[in-house]
Amino acid sequence: MSHPSINAKRLLGRIRTLGSIGRDGQGRLVRLAASDTEKLGRDQFVAWLEGAGLDVAVDRIGNIFGIWRPEGLDDVAPLMLGSHIDTVIDAGIYDGCYGVLAGLEVIETLKADGFRPSRPVVVAAFTNEEGVRYAPDMMGSLVYAGGLDVEAALASVGTDGTVLGDELARIGYAGGYEPGFLKPYAYVELHIEQGPVLEREGVSIGAVENLQGISWQRVTIDGDANHAGTTPMSMRRDAGHAAARVITFLRERAVAANTPTVATVGCMRFEPNAINVIPSRATFTADLRDPDEGRLLQEEGALAAFLDVLAMEERVSVSVERLARFEPVTFDRGIVEHIEAAARERGLSCKRMTSGAGHDAQMIARIAPAAMIFVPSAGGISHNPKEYTADDDLVAGANILLDVVRRLAAEGELA
Repeated sequence: MSHPSINAKRLLGRIRTLGSIGRDGQGRLVRLAASDTEKLGRDQFVAWLEGAGLDVAVDRIGNIFGIWRPEGLDDVAPLMLGSHIDTVIDAGIYDGCYGVLAGLEVIETLKADGFRPSRPVVVAAFTNEEGVRYAPDMMGSLVYAGGLDVEAALASVGTDGTVLGDELARIGYAGGYEPGFLKPYAYVELHIEQGPVLEREGVSIGAVENLQGISWQRVTIDGDANHAGTTPMSMRRDAGHAAARVITFLRERAVAANTPTVATVGCMRFEPNAINVIPSRATFTADLRDPDEGRLLQEEGALAAFLDVLAMEERVSVSVERLARFEPVTFDRGIVEHIEAAARERGLSCKRMTSGAGHDAQMIARIAPAAMIFVPSAGGISHNPKEYTADDDLVAGANILLDVVRRLAAEGELA
């Protein structure tokens, strides 16, 4: 069976070009959502969309869509591809961008091959997937799926005091379309794994069948500031020590569980933050993840119970703020099977797997059948300038996406 392939040189060149846009004075890739550097990335992406002859639409939350709608398909639900182009601070060049640019490449390849789809095909770049500047993460796709009111999202205040709606308008990406204006027939997202499993097991393609639930909380512990040298250990109300106990509790519980549960404290701040003063306040985040909703609820309950005990034992006060909560997602079985079949036909090894990271696909899965394709990440490293996926793996993943799109855009209905 003949398998047309994507233009590898064009795809890899675009990944590297976009990866060069948004470098700061230290050479770091920093394209935070709705920033000046992200505007540059958006402008380049839009230029590529227009160059490919696609219609470009931007909705009110700043999501960008490149639409291939052949004549006669005006009222047909589109097949949607995509990811995001915003980054973390000091990022690698593949996270999110690979899926967006591969989606564009697939459309261009299909057009050049004379393929006539039974439905429009759309590539999307969703706003603020990373959630570094504005909370929550995966915001653009969450708004698009109806899980967050657009006005509330636009009013989000960033870590730098800016307002998202104002920043989108300032950079020229406050679009006029209402989020959700295109309801997808299905959604497929290609992404680097951001973990070590595929590389470790020597597998080329991940057919992602589910995605972990995520619980983000901010914990604040208040004690008393006092002199580090004159205050006996037994008389301290040490917010810093109490915070350390929480970190240890979360890690030891997750390690002992022998389940996929993971727990992370990624941010912490002490007050008054002086070397010779007992901390009066500790503020930190707790990130809990599990692909099973029941276990995730158990872990949240265990943390809450531990914080109650901690408050009594350390004589501190504890408050908790919910930052984000997303239930686990099970992706569409039919699309997962299409991914497996495409890999098999190209002679590539494939395994079903769980995504440990959050992705736009989990939001769009609320409104349409969805699934993801993973390719290996060297060393499992991501959110880091050392993030790397070999060119052959990038091309292989894009070709699997191409084959899946051909299947989904040619057939009448999903199985």
